[in-house]
Amino acid sequence: MDANSIDTTDVRGSCFRCEGPLAPHHFVQAAGASTLTLCSEECLRAKLRDDAAARAIARRRNVKRLVVVTSLVAACITPHQGPPSLHKAVAILKPPPPPLSAPLPGSFGPEWPPSEASLLAELGHDAWLHPLPGPFRRMPIRDTRVFGAERHGDRPIECRKGHCGVDLGGEIWGEQVHAVHDGIIDRVRRDPNEQHGGHYVRIAHRNGTVFTQYFHLAAIARWVQVGVPVKAGDIIGLLGDTGVKESAAHLHFTVSVRPAENLVEEYIDPEPLVALWPLRIPLEDSPIELVSTAGRVGMPLGGAPVGGVPALGTRKQHDAAKSVHKRRRATPKSEEGESDAAAPAAPAADEPASESSE
Repeated sequence: MDANSIDTTDVRGSCFRCEGPLAPHHFVQAAGASTLTLCSEECLRAKLRDDAAARAIARRRNVKRLVVVTSLVAACITPHQGPPSLHKAVAILKPPPPPLSAPLPGSFGPEWPPSEASLLAELGHDAWLHPLPGPFRRMPIRDTRVFGAERHGDRPIECRKGHCGVDLGGEIWGEQVHAVHDGIIDRVRRDPNEQHGGHYVRIAHRNGTVFTQYFHLAAIARWVQVGVPVKAGDIIGLLGDTGVKESAAHLHFTVSVRPAENLVEEYIDPEPLVALWPLRIPLEDSPIELVSTAGRVGMPLGGAPVGGVPALGTRKQHDAAKSVHKRRRATPKSEEGESDAAAPAAPAADEPASESSE
């Protein structure tokens, strides 16, 4: 918008604002394609103020329209549930939590507390491996190497006459010892530990409900540290004779279970499992050292006779059984010069397994 003053003696028309006569010296304002004539500077300034006020009013009107339209659109696209009178309260019932003292249904069979037979049946469904490699399956070769064989010293009740595991191998000193199942390294002993099984490794499986132990190792792999995950078949050490008093080198292998926190950890006979677990058998002429997990099943000798050993129970039941079934203290019985040191009692529920010197 601009305004120009004009000097002329031929003046026609009147002022656009005040409609007064035009002076020879007057103002012209461009308004689109036409022009407006104003008689004086005062009329020109008044006209400019009127134009500014009209534009402000138009802007406010447009803003109000925009707010109204935006509110309507937002109300249409926002999800809603209708009038409150149409709502109906719905009660959501949550199932009661399972008892903390027992695992999920089916974890250890139908009976609770589980017996040794039900535990063996459940563990037989898992993908486990024999702790020693093939092609020949190593099993206890004499009665003194089976679970529950006679040993001197105070022993857990479930170990019958004292032997809390099975003795395997010994034909090859230094052969590889494998983890039997996926788990977490729970304990490692690399010191001499002559009175309690020498070098050994303890692994927790199945979220800490099953434990395996490997005693008398000649060496333990460097990566084996407490808290490190382990896979079935991983090499954890080498077979040896650390902690063995008079017998030849062998692997003392144990399996203990604690299905629930309020139960005492107890040993079970691993021989029926060792007889079925697949072997790691190296394939001949394999360029990348492939192995097969096969092998014929073994023939268990069977554990030592059991005299009224109860099934796994609560801590109170376990303590009561101790008072009835007194632990047997016998003299060492050698198997071609084999005698093992005494093992401590079975661990409490909140303690790791005992460091047996079997």
